[in-house]
Amino acid sequence: MIYDIKEKMRSILRFMVYILLPLAGGGWVGVSCSDDPDASNYYTFKNQMMSEYLKNHEQFSEFTAVVERTGLMKLLATYGTYTCFAPTNEAMHDYLEKKGLRSIEEMSFEDCDTLARTHLVDNMYTTADMDDGVLSKPNMNRRYIEVSHGLDDDGNAVVFLNGTSHIIYALQDDSVQNGFVQPVSEVLENSNRMILDIMETNPRISVYSQAFRLCGFAEDFYRYKDETWDPSLYPRIRYISHVNRETATVPDEKLIGFTVFVPTDSVLMERYGIGSVSQLYDKACEIYDRIYPEDANADYHGLEHATHPKNPLHRFLAYHVLNRKVQGWNYLTPLNHIGIETTVMNPVDWYETMLPKTMMKFEYLSVRKYAGGSTLGERYINRRYDDNFQERGTMIRQKVESDYKRDALNGIYFYVDDILAFDETTRDVVLHDLMRMDFATIFPELTTNNIRLNGDYRQSDPEYDETAKYGRNYYFPNGYLDGVTINEGSQFVYRRPHDWYDSYEGDEMNLFKDYDFSFRLPPVPFEGEWQIRIGFAVEPTRGVAQIYYDDKPQGIPLDMTKQLNDPSILGSDWKANYSSMSLVDLATDQKVLKNKGFYRGAAGGYHWDIGHTTKVLFATQPHTIRRVVCTTHINPAEDHYLRIRSVSTKQGNDNEFMLDYLELVPKSVYGITDEGEMESML
Repeated sequence: MIYDIKEKMRSILRFMVYILLPLAGGGWVGVSCSDDPDASNYYTFKNQMMSEYLKNHEQFSEFTAVVERTGLMKLLATYGTYTCFAPTNEAMHDYLEKKGLRSIEEMSFEDCDTLARTHLVDNMYTTADMDDGVLSKPNMNRRYIEVSHGLDDDGNAVVFLNGTSHIIYALQDDSVQNGFVQPVSEVLENSNRMILDIMETNPRISVYSQAFRLCGFAEDFYRYKDETWDPSLYPRIRYISHVNRETATVPDEKLIGFTVFVPTDSVLMERYGIGSVSQLYDKACEIYDRIYPEDANADYHGLEHATHPKNPLHRFLAYHVLNRKVQGWNYLTPLNHIGIETTVMNPVDWYETMLPKTMMKFEYLSVRKYAGGSTLGERYINRRYDDNFQERGTMIRQKVESDYKRDALNGIYFYVDDILAFDETTRDVVLHDLMRMDFATIFPELTTNNIRLNGDYRQSDPEYDETAKYGRNYYFPNGYLDGVTINEGSQFVYRRPHDWYDSYEGDEMNLFKDYDFSFRLPPVPFEGEWQIRIGFAVEPTRGVAQIYYDDKPQGIPLDMTKQLNDPSILGSDWKANYSSMSLVDLATDQKVLKNKGFYRGAAGGYHWDIGHTTKVLFATQPHTIRRVVCTTHINPAEDHYLRIRSVSTKQGNDNEFMLDYLELVPKSVYGITDEGEMESML
């Protein structure tokens, strides 16, 4: 129902464009409704700039005076693509009263500057572009504005920002020459404090906040930025992938971030009778003395040793933290579910936690068949609900109370409806499964620095575009990504999402030139035999590379120009329409491919055709492939690396290696040998 309402709002806006355009006497282009709107897609009034609008509307005079004082009014008088969430005078008076101030003259320049920048975004948003979660671009104070939907006092469907402030229904979507003005009912506030400080202002999570402080997490939680990073040292690069001629830049910053999942004090008391840090410590011992029996009687037990990384409480808390800052609830799993067929497969992402060598599984519940008692449309941690297992996992709450802030400069926290633990069930059931990771999720820097899934995935770029009109591609010099080594002269590129690319989740990572690249593998949950696979798409611009596991070469070099119907693989035995095959034939097809070191592309992955009329499943295409790198014994207590070295005779940009997704597969999944049985094709 919510989706239908949003679509109707978008249709109304498009209809308004048609109606208003002849009156304005101008040309038009279609309205964009993506998470990263394109300014050229909006009709705008040509009679005034945003600066003039603010000055000409008395109900915003207080906010206008703040903007004037900071000097930002000059910016709003220039051509650009801005959204101004303008507080009314009534909202400004309420804000000043809450701060104990009589007028804006009593505000410092710094406070005025922060207030003004908090309400300005360098991008154009109509209310129809604002989906639940956060806006896709931060405000000019470099903070993300939280978005939700509800009803105002008059029963109008409105957009809420940061919990309590809403866009005023009668004044919304007011268009000026250089953007949109969205009047708001309350002043927006974003704290510049760090994540632990933000948590400590919320008395509903006092037990966890005290425990994080006691265990010494403040030392990590006050990290924010690598000040040594200098993007000016690296030029823009050009490259060619298939027919696409693109450019990429290095990231503007190297930010450090955290995402924390916290049950409230009431949840702890209701579920476990826990009301203090000491009781939380007892629960931690109950869990982690079993998982790490070699440390059960160590001298770093006890609350007096809580800062030790092997202390049970320290371990317990570390498993509640990701070493990346997500932008909002909707970014915890693949944004807009690009490239994932949600009618047959729940979108899933996997992330490392701050507990060394552990992972979390994040799942968006979209398939009704395996919903159980859970709620469709919600996101869960460590959920596994299928024909064999019924583990509900922990649900992530979309919001916290409007009285509290959860978005800090270097992190964000979410309420969860239970504790999180790397216990026997998580290790031996939830994570004892195929772990498929989009390559962009392996490197936390891409999430923290707002690189992953950026831009408008429905728009193509002009040749060698340098405007970033629809989004940016990035490359990463040696040293930017933790656990990555790349030789000088080669290029490691993140290509932003496009929904017609042969790419899981729409995006991909690529190596160019004479590359020699290695990265640290994500950890597996338990020791044993594992299969390592990579997913990619064949293209004529791609080359040949030798792959190594822990510096040992694995098989013959991989030629990324050969499809599954190549004579060296399946040849004429390739069948695109696998849905017409019997289960026995499908199992035989998989076995033949597996014996040659290949699998079809994931059947749960797809891309749109060029006309955006048909979804094309990866498993039906001979050029979307999974290659088995190796089958090996993995000790999760140690670091393990994949190395990819070019051995191609091609030169320059015509020697590409694609890294789309990685699969870590336990023997219980890949080791099927019974006649007529097979792994899931999803």
